[in-house]
Amino acid sequence: MPEMIAKEILSSVELGDMTAIFERSQDTGKVGFYIIPTHMKEKSRVEEKFYRVNNMIQLKIVGDIYPGSYGNGQTLHNSGSTDLIIYQSQTVEEKEHRKEIHTWFRDERGYAVENVITYYEGEESFEMKNRFINESKEPVVLEMLSSFEIENLSPFLEGDGVGNLLVHRLLSKWSHEGRLVTERVEEMQLEPSWSTWSVAVERFGQRGSMPVMKYFPFVALEDEKSHAIWGVQLAHEASWQLEIYRQDDGIHLSGGLADREFGHWMKEIKSGESFETPTAILSVCEGDIDDICHRLVSAGNKYVNDGPDCEQDLPIIFNEYCTTWGNPSHENICGILEAIQDKGFDYFVIDCGWFKEDGVPWDISMGDYNVSPTLFPEGLEKTVDAIRKKNMKPGIWFEIDNVGRASKAYELTEHLLKRDGYPLTTHNRRFWDMNDSWVKEYLHKKVIEMLQTYGFEYMKMDYNDTIGLGCDGAESLGEGLRKNAEASVDFVKQVKEEVPGIILENCASGGHRLEPLMMSLCSMASFSDAHETEEIPIIAANLHRGILPRQSQIWAVIRSNDSLKRIGYSMANTFLGRMCLSGDVTNLSKKQWDVIDRGIAFYKEIAPIIRDGKSFRRGPKILSDRHPEGYQAMIRMKKDGEAMVVIHCFNGELPEEIVVQLPEGCKTTIQSVYSYDKPEILVKEDKLVYKTTECMNAVAVHLK
Repeated sequence: MPEMIAKEILSSVELGDMTAIFERSQDTGKVGFYIIPTHMKEKSRVEEKFYRVNNMIQLKIVGDIYPGSYGNGQTLHNSGSTDLIIYQSQTVEEKEHRKEIHTWFRDERGYAVENVITYYEGEESFEMKNRFINESKEPVVLEMLSSFEIENLSPFLEGDGVGNLLVHRLLSKWSHEGRLVTERVEEMQLEPSWSTWSVAVERFGQRGSMPVMKYFPFVALEDEKSHAIWGVQLAHEASWQLEIYRQDDGIHLSGGLADREFGHWMKEIKSGESFETPTAILSVCEGDIDDICHRLVSAGNKYVNDGPDCEQDLPIIFNEYCTTWGNPSHENICGILEAIQDKGFDYFVIDCGWFKEDGVPWDISMGDYNVSPTLFPEGLEKTVDAIRKKNMKPGIWFEIDNVGRASKAYELTEHLLKRDGYPLTTHNRRFWDMNDSWVKEYLHKKVIEMLQTYGFEYMKMDYNDTIGLGCDGAESLGEGLRKNAEASVDFVKQVKEEVPGIILENCASGGHRLEPLMMSLCSMASFSDAHETEEIPIIAANLHRGILPRQSQIWAVIRSNDSLKRIGYSMANTFLGRMCLSGDVTNLSKKQWDVIDRGIAFYKEIAPIIRDGKSFRRGPKILSDRHPEGYQAMIRMKKDGEAMVVIHCFNGELPEEIVVQLPEGCKTTIQSVYSYDKPEILVKEDKLVYKTTECMNAVAVHLK
């Protein structure tokens, strides 16, 4: 074993039930950072591990030395710039309802970095970010600046912890959001070499303006032996990266903006200027993947709790898209309103197509946003009034950032993003330059003033393409992308300021913007574009690990030829988040409406559990989303033990009984049951037992 490296604890700060530890290498002077559950302090085995302290500030400046140990080309972690940024001081500030740790570093060339940790009272996570300040007399160019770095994982394992460390990631693609993938570090070739000299790196992320594509901006590392688990989410609307880095017994997690190598990002900081990274949300606990994900996503509660009052009871949405398929009109909307009046809907959303010209599909004509005289011959005012008369709040769809190839806006190339001097063009879309003053004025008129004029109380913000690697207009393509995304977020903030109380739905081809920054600005989000598929409950359950269920808008699209079983299945899907209905509501039978009505009543009964509960998944792993076999059970439980259990049976062979282990402290009295039929279901001690009858069926239980 190599000779141990001497270290000293610089400081130890409690953040709720977590302890942040800052340690300094007595050899190099570098200051590293890690976190542990406070109650597990005595289990630390740091003295039995050989690991180098990595600087908690990770950056790379153009012209400085690139990483060694075969890291060059794999990572910019531990570059020469990182070696030169030296710890200076630290302060811990107690403020109203929060604690802040400010740690300062300085490079003798005149560069400073402030690391800021913010912990909000009562939360189970904290935020971290870095601010680079150029105090020199010359400009400097960054090619990497991380938002966070955690070292020494796991401090509870001696040596390299062989066979005990798991990496969890959430995969995502269109209509397949949030699939959990778990790998052992050895399977990822992240164990140290015999010499502990060469580095092993897993750098992953996303490039473009859809931040949830291929991966969610999330990673967790689990110590199976001690049951400790660490997790992080990034709050960022453009290209990002996360890195798992290892050279010795200690694993390191870091990440933030996608760097020059991964995301073509470079940023010039002029003398006297500064630059702040995106925020990272971090946590640690004794538990499993569902525990750490609950702690991370719960950080969003402070934003939605501060949102519109009407949102706090999780109202039900009707969206006409899967009824009219992009052809809304005053006439068909009035027909829908007659069918759904007094059914318990609170919001009615006019989706895409309200601007269509004759014969031109909606998905290539967005951008001009003139109300269609064919679909709405008297304008939208009469339609909005009809919605209000049915006691629903009117909503409208926009795709704010993009323009379709059939629109006049598509030809306004002086106001659109470019790459290599050419308009940045995909098959059907181009993109507004959101920093262009003309575009800001145009969108103010077309979006904000329209919301104000008609009194819309809800806006669905869609986004159906990605900018990709980046765009012109800055020091690098990646910085051009970052600045455009920042301006797009600023426009959303402007909408909230100028239309007080507006309910915002975050949509990006379904779930491609389900990251903490945009979610903090919106009441809810489209969970996916999987509107009518069998895999809806699988995706909806997946997303409990990525966003708050109270913000996850799940659709039940009801067709006139649906069986009662199918309607019950679809309605049960929505209990995993926010209920939204669409479909053939003008042509349903009384029996079909009965299943829907009972589903709406059950949803309203369990809405407080969706809002304030914690999620637990039970059942076998589902191999295929598209061809699901087996079953899943999702439990959502409040702190007082009140709970709901939603069971979905898929295809294939089912057990005669599904036995669901209830969490500790869960109530066991069945208050009510929802299904299309009358299921046999009971509680035996601490287990819920459901007698299966058919494939592709669902049942939900309220325990109180």
